[in-house]
Amino acid sequence: MVATNETPTSPEDEQAPGQVLGDLIMQLEDYVPTVPDAVSARFLNAAGFEATDPRIIRLMSVAAQKFISDIANDSLQHCKTRTSNTQHSSGHGSSKSQKLSKDRKYTLAMEDLTPALADYGITVRKPQYFV
Repeated sequence: MVATNETPTSPEDEQAPGQVLGDLIMQLEDYVPTVPDAVSARFLNAAGFEATDPRIIRLMSVAAQKFISDIANDSLQHCKTRTSNTQHSSGHGSSKSQKLSKDRKYTLAMEDLTPALADYGITVRKPQYFV
């Protein structure tokens, strides 16, 4: 007999995948995503997707919001890694500088955003500078 950490569930506790999706779609009626519905609808239409149900557009808005949030979070992690590497290499490893780094405000920079986007298959190149 193999022991598992799963708790036994009754058939009433399990939902069909279609019901879970239906519940999610119903919850989207009252949800206001960060990416406005009009923006999502515009980009969906430009890509050739016609949706008459506003909940479907809102679902795409939530997916876009999650994608943007993941990229921003990854960029922040790149920034923290980069700044911690520069602090350790410059010899500022005292407890005072560690306290300052906890209160530090970060700025989104291209040098942090570029590798984060590369993780998602998006290549960003700086344009040539013309004088």
